[in-house]
Amino acid sequence: MKKLVSALLALLLTLSVCAFADGETVRVVALNGPTGMGMVKMMKDEAENPGYQFSLESAPDVITPAIIKGEVDIACVPANLASVLFNKTQGGVQVLAVNTLGVLYIVERGDTIHTAEDLRGRTLYVSGKGATPEYAINYILTEAGLDPEKDVDLQFCAEHAECLTNLLANENAVAMLPQPFVTVAQTKASDLRVALDLTEEWDKLQEGGEAPSSMITGVVVARKAFVEANPDAVKAFLTEYAASVAYVNENVDEAAKLIGEYGIVAENVAKVAVPKCNIVCITGEEMKTKLSGYLNVLFAQNPAAVGGQLPDDGFYYTDAQ
Repeated sequence: MKKLVSALLALLLTLSVCAFADGETVRVVALNGPTGMGMVKMMKDEAENPGYQFSLESAPDVITPAIIKGEVDIACVPANLASVLFNKTQGGVQVLAVNTLGVLYIVERGDTIHTAEDLRGRTLYVSGKGATPEYAINYILTEAGLDPEKDVDLQFCAEHAECLTNLLANENAVAMLPQPFVTVAQTKASDLRVALDLTEEWDKLQEGGEAPSSMITGVVVARKAFVEANPDAVKAFLTEYAASVAYVNENVDEAAKLIGEYGIVAENVAKVAVPKCNIVCITGEEMKTKLSGYLNVLFAQNPAAVGGQLPDDGFYYTDAQ
């Protein structure tokens, strides 16, 4: 009898692990940052009841070849990289959800910046040349009537830490930093003030539009072959992921502890940063509207930012609704 019970338990465990992808667990990878933060409850739950194989990476460069080679089923990547991958794989990936809205903030040591216009004539340290941060700040400045090349002294740095170093060394300087690095920076400079939330600035510019977009940092993508072969698994994943995001946003202290345990950022930093990271799970037509509008803004500045051309409707997975 005991042997029979043990055998049944083993069978149930096997079924729970394999039910998602034709005998294999679903392989999911996220980045150390807000995309990983939103997934921690799901990661914790699955550690006790396996159904997924989760991993965290520090840079999207590691994720890109893994998706192309079919070594990953679902991945959290920067929004523009999703479009690049779609073009590079000739439609081989689909975006399932927006998982992080804007996380960029203008910070200063003082109280002089209150609108984008206040950046006129200032030195602004930015990391991310040729990437989303550059396109985002260019859009905000241009729409505010400023010429990014003439009216603001944009100084591009190799990394966020370099921006902070320059900010601290120059009294009149301003920097653009992402969360959760803003929170980390404030532990090193108590007089550091968040002057502008670029997500809010973007939303103001989009007000009244026929199809208003949002500033988007990250999305969830999946290999199209995986989506087509495992439709129920995809829907189950999105349901569980949405629940994990809701848990993180509604239980910040508990989520911060998990974030610390997974080594994404320290628990004390996560407690402050989570409410400012704009962690979401937006799917279906709303996802398509927000993301397509955002990619249009990037494409207008530099087509290469989205892989040379805007993705067609096949890029957007809308069956979640």
